[in-house]
Amino acid sequence: MVSYPGVDNPPFRLSMLIYDRRYRSLTVQVVVFIAVMLAASWLINNVLMNLSVLGKTLSFDFLFRRAGYDIPQQLIPYNSDDTHLRATVVGLLNTLLVSVLGCVSATVLGVIVGVLRLSSNWLIARLMTIYVEVFRNIPLLLWILVVLAIFTEVLPPPNAYRGDNPAASMILFDLVAPTNRYTAIPSLGMTNPPGTLALGREGISWAFIAFVVVIAAAWIGHRVLRNWAQRIQDATGRRPTTWWITLAMYALPVLFLTWHFGLHLVPPVLRGFNFAEGINLDNALVVLWLALTLYTGAFIAEIVRAGILAVSRGQSEAAFALGMRPRRTMSLVVLPQALRVIIPPLISQYLNLTKNSSLAIAVGYMDLRGTLGGTTLNQTGREMECMVLMMGIYLLLSLLISGGMNVFNSRVKLKER
Repeated sequence: MVSYPGVDNPPFRLSMLIYDRRYRSLTVQVVVFIAVMLAASWLINNVLMNLSVLGKTLSFDFLFRRAGYDIPQQLIPYNSDDTHLRATVVGLLNTLLVSVLGCVSATVLGVIVGVLRLSSNWLIARLMTIYVEVFRNIPLLLWILVVLAIFTEVLPPPNAYRGDNPAASMILFDLVAPTNRYTAIPSLGMTNPPGTLALGREGISWAFIAFVVVIAAAWIGHRVLRNWAQRIQDATGRRPTTWWITLAMYALPVLFLTWHFGLHLVPPVLRGFNFAEGINLDNALVVLWLALTLYTGAFIAEIVRAGILAVSRGQSEAAFALGMRPRRTMSLVVLPQALRVIIPPLISQYLNLTKNSSLAIAVGYMDLRGTLGGTTLNQTGREMECMVLMMGIYLLLSLLISGGMNVFNSRVKLKER
């Protein structure tokens, strides 16, 4: 740092931007920012010039033109007369669907496998090791194709469930019928439907809104009850038993609404050559979901195992000394502490799974890559616009997942005093 004998606040000089550490960091940041902006402007200008040479302009008006293609799996109403924008929204919802299902199932599978890898049972531990090493060392695309081949070649056609002596039988209490074209599962029915709240072409059932309201109210009541129990514990040293109150707050309203609306399962029924009255999940969705779960679950299992090993053995020994069983020690002592190590790499696996869902194109599942980055791109010829939109959407999804998991990580991390 430049020193000025006898002067506490020396006058500013241009040389201080380089030689004075109070200003040098700011100078470096300004220079880097200007360099990045110049590089970005050059890149954008170069792209626009090349597009003009090809007789193209950067325009997103194609989003409001007729799409002209169908999407088999859709969560909101859609037909070929809708716009490319709505097709993009349908593809985005399909991406979110398989990503959410994959993250949940991969987490459950990874936690179970990660715990079992540390089992004292030699056979179980080795079987889990084989699963982890096999699935994480073979590319995901190959696993998707393998699972697709199994579903296509091994599963029976829908008409195999017909007749008095069918060649195939339904599973899970005769509620699920896997076929080589789709998987028929039961749907939810209501004997006393309350109607729907119209929102344009979409509609939200008042029953769904009622369930959301009572669950949210129960969650708020649970937090109030937990704070009350904490105050009692701080004052007296003894925590009152509240689990049965929490269970009642959640269960009783849900059971009442279930009875009031007459909720019941409607099993799939074979009519003609296909199943009806249930939900026919396209095998493209099931194959992609299963492959993503098995592949990502192997990585999460290693993360969980590393997190458990990071917890001091003294914690388990202290729990055993208090008379706690191994299962409760793992769930109440070890895993909560291991979360501080597990959550950061787990965020990366969730991000990888969301981005890996773009491999859905291999099985014909119309996600964001199949709609905006596939059929829409080929029909409109707007390669640059489609790529920019798709990259921006994936970036936004990744930032939302990372931000949400970081908030959860900040809640479970070790609080320093």
